[in-house]
Amino acid sequence: MTKQDKAHKIVVKFGGSSLADHERLLKAVNSVVNEAKRGTKIAVVVSAMGKTTDVLLTTAKQTSNGKLAKHDLDDILSMGERTSVRIFAAALRNNGADACYFDPMDGKWPLITDDSFQNANPNLKECQKNIQECILPLVEKGTIPVIAGFVGKTKEGKITTLGRGGSDTTAFILADGIEADQVVLVTDADGIMSSDPKLIQNTHRLSTIDVNTLVGLADSGAKFIHSKALKYKPQSIDVKVISNQHSDLSKQGTIITGSLAAELNAEIADSTPIAEITVIGNGLSANPQVITEIIGKVRENTVLIGMSMNTNSIILYVPQTENINSLFEQIHQITINNKETIAMAVKKDLVFIKTSGVGLEETHGIIGRISEDLRVNGINISGILTITSSILLFVDWNEQEKALKLIKNALKTTH
Repeated sequence: MTKQDKAHKIVVKFGGSSLADHERLLKAVNSVVNEAKRGTKIAVVVSAMGKTTDVLLTTAKQTSNGKLAKHDLDDILSMGERTSVRIFAAALRNNGADACYFDPMDGKWPLITDDSFQNANPNLKECQKNIQECILPLVEKGTIPVIAGFVGKTKEGKITTLGRGGSDTTAFILADGIEADQVVLVTDADGIMSSDPKLIQNTHRLSTIDVNTLVGLADSGAKFIHSKALKYKPQSIDVKVISNQHSDLSKQGTIITGSLAAELNAEIADSTPIAEITVIGNGLSANPQVITEIIGKVRENTVLIGMSMNTNSIILYVPQTENINSLFEQIHQITINNKETIAMAVKKDLVFIKTSGVGLEETHGIIGRISEDLRVNGINISGILTITSSILLFVDWNEQEKALKLIKNALKTTH
């Protein structure tokens, strides 16, 4: 069978809002049944219906006086998804589809995790093995397996939950295991929007977005897809986000492309030394014309690697090229020509070290640990910027090897 002859394979995930009542649930079921009739091979991941998980969590905590063990709480929280799979699979069968469900108590349950209850980490090797043995054969013969999202199980058989974005994580791992062509995330939005429609009027749907761009929105608090889940998105499998208002999985939405570096890492981000240019003044941030002029002059001469600004100063990081002294002169001329700017300072021969990886923003105390390790070893940080899941550091060029080793060690001991 050639690649062209193979049936289209997808993983569809329905969030809680898409299953909140019988009408939405029936729309979801019909969308899967209709897609299967087109010849598509489908695996389904479901969340708990509506606000079930929130109700279970609140009830469990209020009735246990705060003494409920984490593994017991995970067992309770899993009941939302475990109920959803039963209802969804039964509805599929009642509408003419061949379907079955998977529960974590099944011997063939695919998603194996560690014992970090309430925020468990999947054992990818075990997951892939189980998916290929237990899920893939069903999909290929046309049966629709319905898997509980958000839920895992340890090797010892204890139920775990995956934390924020857990059902998306399940869908991504499942798609990788069955070598799906696409993951379809069905939500209560038309796709990924240019901003939060609840806060901003006249937002528009993005047709495509790279996962590295999306993680910046996720880290900023936008409720699209949690960055922890995004690190499990396979490189070669696109993700489509569509609205639950339609009973059609082929509807247009937002396509998410690419993949993220899953592990925290540090690297020398530029092979040339970096110069730091600081312009100070009074009320500098209130005069965008001066700032625009300074940045424009930088871009005429080189590239802007990083920038920070407060009320009275702006700091620019640029490659230390052959014509760097000419750039210094031009920015100095801007400084003395404007009443808002007072003086300029320059620091040369810095190295640019980039620390990145999904989950960096959740690694508590990482900036403090890096800073302290560098301080103890006599390395001064000239500049530090945090941008989405990355930390940009600038230290003395001659300390680059020592600094890089210290930062990598800090990541290992903190992660």
